[in-house]
Amino acid sequence: MRTRFRRNTGWPLALLAGGLLLSSCAEFDDSVAGQTWEPAPKLTPEAGPQPQLPEADGTGAGPATPGTPQTSIPPPEGCTDFDQAVLGTCMDTVAAVAVLPDMSALAGERKSGKVFRTARTQSGPTKEELATLTVQAAGDGGLTGLALSPSYAEDRLVFAYVTTATDNRVVRFAKGQPAKPILTGIPKGPTGNRGALATDRTGALLVATGNAGDERAAADPNSLAGKVLRIDTTGNPAKGNPTPDSAVLAGGLHSPGGLCQSLDGSRRWVTDRGPGKDAIYRIEDGKPLSTPAWTWPDQPGVAGCADTGTVVALATAQAGNVQLLPVSDDGSVGGEPATILDGEDTRSYGKLAGMAIVDETTAVVGTVNKDGGEPVSSDDRTVVLPIQPSDRGGGRD
Repeated sequence: MRTRFRRNTGWPLALLAGGLLLSSCAEFDDSVAGQTWEPAPKLTPEAGPQPQLPEADGTGAGPATPGTPQTSIPPPEGCTDFDQAVLGTCMDTVAAVAVLPDMSALAGERKSGKVFRTARTQSGPTKEELATLTVQAAGDGGLTGLALSPSYAEDRLVFAYVTTATDNRVVRFAKGQPAKPILTGIPKGPTGNRGALATDRTGALLVATGNAGDERAAADPNSLAGKVLRIDTTGNPAKGNPTPDSAVLAGGLHSPGGLCQSLDGSRRWVTDRGPGKDAIYRIEDGKPLSTPAWTWPDQPGVAGCADTGTVVALATAQAGNVQLLPVSDDGSVGGEPATILDGEDTRSYGKLAGMAIVDETTAVVGTVNKDGGEPVSSDDRTVVLPIQPSDRGGGRD
């Protein structure tokens, strides 16, 4: 039996109508630390959405029958989307997302390099363009990762993983400021250019890099390809790395889709699409990514992930669903993943890519239906999703 969710249409205003407009601009020099910024609200589980699932059916009429389609919300009309879970609409291939402290969400378009702030207001989904990064999207590259600066409340900086004409790299930017590269020279190839970003509990930046189509490079400790890197916000190897002068934490990736860590920071994960299977690995400093925590021979296209403490949720770009992989307190996998939002549920948003956690029950995802999917008029979108199993059973059919 598949675990199923009911769509919630009453998302809290805190998430759907974030008010911070990123109006403060950061400078990329040493004067940043001396400037005065208005502190952004702190992102906490209490401030996040509290979806009433699976009982609510979106109509206020009481519990819904599992598998019953919901008809109370009309389909999108152009860029107007009546689904209250939708934050932003009419974008192109939202491969990367990040949740802002005010509970709005950043959306990065893989092909164009545009970054939007998306939020739901009383008038519906909204988006504000913040930046356009120079990218080259061929060979699965482009803009594929976003992460907020560890000191975002003060500097308003955002980091991005991008493919350029010559390499893959990590850049930082702020509204109204040009992007500045902090780590360049990550190999670029005909494939294997996808990357991902996250920050760890120490304030360092985690970077997952593709192998640029060369599996040997992923095993080469002197190459930045096919690796999980750990750097500081200036692009140098972070303090505490296994090898002091090296940014490499682990190697062996092919085409990573997402990086995530548990809310307490005690464990970290990376998803990967390899030849013949998709996989998720638990990252252990200094150890190769040779033994996956779980694999998918059917290759659903694992992408962004979020660790809630009891499950690791994974968005999939090919299957167009969310996989919920149960994990124990020690980080071991406790059984087969449950599948939700898979087209047989009450709602499916199609192909999913970037995922960013809000709290133990909720995440924001980006859709990539304009990249080989079946887009509706309001695609591509950022969407708030529940990422917890229901009480109606779990596992695969």
